[in-house]
Amino acid sequence: MKYALITGASGGIGQAIAYNLAEKGYHLYLHYNNNEQAIRGLINQLKPFGGEYIPIQANLADPSGYKKVFSEIFSLDAIIHCGGQSQYGLLVDLQQSEAEALLNVHVLTPIMLTKELLPKLLTKGKGSIVLITSIWGQTGASCEVAYSTVKGAQIAFVKALSKEVAMNGIRVNAIAAGAISTPMMEGFTQEEVDQIIYEIPMGRMGKPEEIARSVGFLLSDESSYITGQVLAINGGWYT
Repeated sequence: MKYALITGASGGIGQAIAYNLAEKGYHLYLHYNNNEQAIRGLINQLKPFGGEYIPIQANLADPSGYKKVFSEIFSLDAIIHCGGQSQYGLLVDLQQSEAEALLNVHVLTPIMLTKELLPKLLTKGKGSIVLITSIWGQTGASCEVAYSTVKGAQIAFVKALSKEVAMNGIRVNAIAAGAISTPMMEGFTQEEVDQIIYEIPMGRMGKPEEIARSVGFLLSDESSYITGQVLAINGGWYT
């Protein structure tokens, strides 16, 4: 019996991860912020798998939001940090509140939430942590400077923590996602989407299920000697 926490489980990628893990027999803690309807719908979809699916509401843009999450976690075998928000625009137009929210959601929360939950994995002597980061954390993007910065910080966190807990049987990896067809892309015009697809060698955006399958692999024994790695899933957009 395995339990996994998925932050941002109401999003397109988070829901796909939840479905993939439920299919594999995981019991799930499903974090969300505002979209309770999506979580309720997701839980209904997962019911046929027969697991335990526990919704947890918390605002991870709040510096103390992570406390509400870990207070509701009991048994745990895996953590998938999938919660996030985007910010598009010139750096000179960035508001401090926007920067603080990005830092809290993408950096402070994963660090502090992992810190609080690590003892549960250390007790078992085995576990896996996966962060869903971005292609922009690897190469950076103009008009997404702050977002690129926090995604780069996630990669540094993965590389450092993986070394710290490797001897304890805990593996830490990241998935650097490219352009994935989720509601997050709805902020772009069709012309902008077409331009992005034109730049991708495979000629299409990725599917949430393709990210989810890779998370399943990184949590499985098939990746038992993989830690501290960033798996780029981007259709060849950045290599």
